[in-house]
Amino acid sequence: MHEVEALGPISAATDRFVGTVEKLADADVGGATLVPPWTRGHVITHVARATDSLCRLLTWARTGVETPQYASMDARAAEIEAGARRPVHELVADVVASAERFDHAVRALPDAAWSYEVRMRTGELRTPGALVPTRLRELEIHHADLACGYSFADVPPEAARWIIDDLFAAQRRRTGVAPLRIAATDSDLALELGAGGPTVTGSQAELLGWLTGRTTGAGLSSSEHGPVPEAPYWI
Repeated sequence: MHEVEALGPISAATDRFVGTVEKLADADVGGATLVPPWTRGHVITHVARATDSLCRLLTWARTGVETPQYASMDARAAEIEAGARRPVHELVADVVASAERFDHAVRALPDAAWSYEVRMRTGELRTPGALVPTRLRELEIHHADLACGYSFADVPPEAARWIIDDLFAAQRRRTGVAPLRIAATDSDLALELGAGGPTVTGSQAELLGWLTGRTTGAGLSSSEHGPVPEAPYWI
């Protein structure tokens, strides 16, 4: 997945996410999610604000003027908290408007900007070609986080595969990560971190939930005796 080509899957994922949020009642906004203590309102607001944060990074790539993803982590938390208790129609409008801003920011990038590196809040350097698909990761994982019937099994296989590949690529850029191998039982996915670690096996959806810390790995198996190991910290 590369550059503007990613906008198709991102648009489809946005439509699915918005469709789920539209079905909520206002009373559902305060419901529990897979990422406590965040409520559904926190998760939905985060998706919108994270989209705007990617727009800031794309502005950096387009102009060459450093534009941090967030002013600070405290400011990020405050934005999410401020929007978490809004009614459904306001949350939907926010997600839709931020998605439109992101689409415009991507399409406005000149050719030279696609090779310009910007720094994400994690410290990771990415060009827009590698940055843009992270929007897909945000949408799919946080859609499952809403605990509204959309599970990791509903993530399109191509999107799940890209997210897992990207997670492993990020881990390879870090130091001190324990060796690990994963293998999917329902695709040809097989990835390795270092050498000599256990092999964790299961469906692509189960692997995605475990690698993002949303599930314990109960549906997975390990080549070593005992429970599946703790997944590496992913972001």
